[in-house]
Amino acid sequence: MIDTHCHIYSEYYENLDEIIDKIKNSDIKAVIVNGCDMKSNKEILNLVKKYDIVYGALGFHPTELNDVTEKELQWLEQHINDDKIIAVGEIGLDYHYDDTDKEKQQYFFKRQLEIAKRNNKPVIIHTRDSIQDTYNIVKKSKCKGSIHCYSGSVEMAKEFIKVGFCIGIGGIVTFKNAKNIIEVIKNIDEEYILLETDSPYLTPEPYRKYKNDSSYLNIILEKISSIRSQNYDYLKRVTTSNAVREFDFNKKL
Repeated sequence: MIDTHCHIYSEYYENLDEIIDKIKNSDIKAVIVNGCDMKSNKEILNLVKKYDIVYGALGFHPTELNDVTEKELQWLEQHINDDKIIAVGEIGLDYHYDDTDKEKQQYFFKRQLEIAKRNNKPVIIHTRDSIQDTYNIVKKSKCKGSIHCYSGSVEMAKEFIKVGFCIGIGGIVTFKNAKNIIEVIKNIDEEYILLETDSPYLTPEPYRKYKNDSSYLNIILEKISSIRSQNYDYLKRVTTSNAVREFDFNKKL
């Protein structure tokens, strides 16, 4: 299996060596660690060198733009083709907070999509309370990739799929109030489902009291298998193949 979205770096974990060993012993072939700001992006460049299963996505999260300037965008483009950096992410829009500067978020979202397009990289998209604007922007971008931690409607999921995106499914699918995402899982083709944990966040039930990591990916897949009434091993092969296809792992794994 491949965890297509996590944040496994030192800010959240005291002993990364132990966490990586735990993940390696859990049928996980690879993890994509996503950057959010300059600090995490720089750490990812070191993590991909140190750990064979770690691959990186570099980007600036929509709520982490206070210190982002043209200089940071130039740095992103300089490093987006570094070894084992396979996507631009985590990028997108987040209108959750009342004081959100929507114009600024949209500007940096579009600029990072342009960098991805120029360098033929997929993107990993964050969208919260902003799904229509997110869709309008990515549709024009002609990029492909993942809509991370998807929480929208079945209809909107199908629209994202039409313009080249897969749907990222994480631990939320195990929560009691997960009606929307369950309907999405039932109504899209398995060829467009990606597994993710968003570690250290969103630990699946029944382990929510623990910090999340990629070793819990099997619980997410078990839930998807139950919802779709499809064989676990079949879905493991399909979702892994989806990740390999979307993030061009063929040349790397």
